[in-house]
Amino acid sequence: MKKSILFILLTGFVFSGSFAQHTESDQTPGTPVTAFESPYLVDDQTTAIGDKKTLGFAIQHKFATMENGISDLWGIYGPGTNIRLALDYVPVKNLQIGAGITKGKMYTDLNAKYLVLQQTDNNKIPVSVALYGVLAIDGRAEDAFGTGEIVDTKAETLPASLELIDRVSYFSQLMVSRKFTDWLSIQGGASFSHTNLSTWNENHDLVGLHLLGRVKISPQSSLTFNYNAPLKIESISEQKEMPDYKPNIALGWQISTFTHAFQIYVSNAPSMVPQENMMFTRSGFNKDGIAIGFTITRLWAF
Repeated sequence: MKKSILFILLTGFVFSGSFAQHTESDQTPGTPVTAFESPYLVDDQTTAIGDKKTLGFAIQHKFATMENGISDLWGIYGPGTNIRLALDYVPVKNLQIGAGITKGKMYTDLNAKYLVLQQTDNNKIPVSVALYGVLAIDGRAEDAFGTGEIVDTKAETLPASLELIDRVSYFSQLMVSRKFTDWLSIQGGASFSHTNLSTWNENHDLVGLHLLGRVKISPQSSLTFNYNAPLKIESISEQKEMPDYKPNIALGWQISTFTHAFQIYVSNAPSMVPQENMMFTRSGFNKDGIAIGFTITRLWAF
């Protein structure tokens, strides 16, 4: 498994390096092209990073599922809503660092994104390439973990006391995007998720594939889609029967300006923390599983 992850990362760096060498020898590198207006597309990160000293604030909100229909206004007044508040900052060119806190499981997350390559208008660099990583800490009380059911290995049950490291999970992702036309941008990627603790019927590790995009329908409006697919790879599974992983799907509408982006969508992913969505989404993209949500981002340049 570690060899596979290393191969993915090395492939990305080699791919990036080949482009970098090409552009260094070219006297007309071209103008940088940004495929997405916002660093966020629903719960996913895009390859977009602001200019140096840009501060971003994000509000992400998901209502309850739409399964009860009009009785709770399709989940808007239902129980089980989730919220994430986050700050992101660009201290140096092409590097974004951030932190957020999520209502679900009281996650505190620390994250970083680095733009390895940026697409240019003359196609000397045909794609943008970015690396993204998240460390999340589960902030719930110890009794919420169900001690006696969770394990750090398949050999022994956890003791009654949990250490900080037991609460930690990780997510790493390689993202490649391209702005094909003024109205169409597509991004693909591969990820690896790991949680230090898992129940007896779950895995610690998971590999996923990602696809998202936006279709501009007016100068400020776009239709958006997200598709995040957990891969059921038996060779890295700790289970005789694979957990019932479901892909995370979102369909939305985005309104954006130079400093703001507002996105409203429906999605079957319950969380805003990527490793949580990849490893623990069990509902399908149907009436019983989808919920209405929105993401608002605001940027300030200093």
